[in-house]
Amino acid sequence: MLSTLAKILLTSTAIAPVGFTYAWVAWFDGEKTFASLAIAASLFLVLVCIWMLRYAKKNLERFNFTVATVEAADRENMGFLLLYLLPLFTASFTALNWTVWVPTLLIFAVITSTGYSYHFNPLLGIMKWHFYKVGTPEGVTYVLITKKELRHASQSLTVAQLTEYIVIDVEE
Repeated sequence: MLSTLAKILLTSTAIAPVGFTYAWVAWFDGEKTFASLAIAASLFLVLVCIWMLRYAKKNLERFNFTVATVEAADRENMGFLLLYLLPLFTASFTALNWTVWVPTLLIFAVITSTGYSYHFNPLLGIMKWHFYKVGTPEGVTYVLITKKELRHASQSLTVAQLTEYIVIDVEE
């Protein structure tokens, strides 16, 4: 249950920058009410992200995690950044095709939250968290979220498990 909730929260908070982008486009097209609602929703998602990180660090079960292989995964953000910025390339807010955008965002959210696919969360990047694909000595690959810059494998960390294959570094 917690794993599913964590996936949903990671996915929904990753969409917060889309709200800021839509708010920007709407504001300059005179849609002040929509812009205000989009900003409010995005700020709420930012707060949810901060709460989730604090909750994980304080309340989830900690365990030692040995890293056998490490690969930076921050670079997987380019496809998602394009998704976030696409509304800026329209002539006006009313030119956005909502019959395409709403299902696209919903499909993105459902696929990311229900599968084992890795997704980029720009809010975590802004908060100086890094993403790594790490392998264990047993051969299982996880996504590690940490504020540390990992320079070598065979490093032991204290982590908590957010989802089946995503762990977060909880060391201070």
